[in-house]
Amino acid sequence: MAKDALGMRGYRSRNENGHLRDTRDDKHVATLEKQYDRDFGVRKDMHVGTLLKETGKASVNDLIHSNIGK
Repeated sequence: MAKDALGMRGYRSRNENGHLRDTRDDKHVATLEKQYDRDFGVRKDMHVGTLLKETGKASVNDLIHSNIGK
């Protein structure tokens, strides 16, 4: 698998149409916290989809770049 475009982190999985895959909603928040060196101030076993609903964020990218838990 070839490395993705300049400025992107690592190797990214894509759909059949070439768009990047979304993060699964059932991924645990602890995984994101470790991956992006963040602390969102919630339980580590909470699902990302639940956190997105509670915070009103549209995507994981919006969540990562927000002030939540800083």
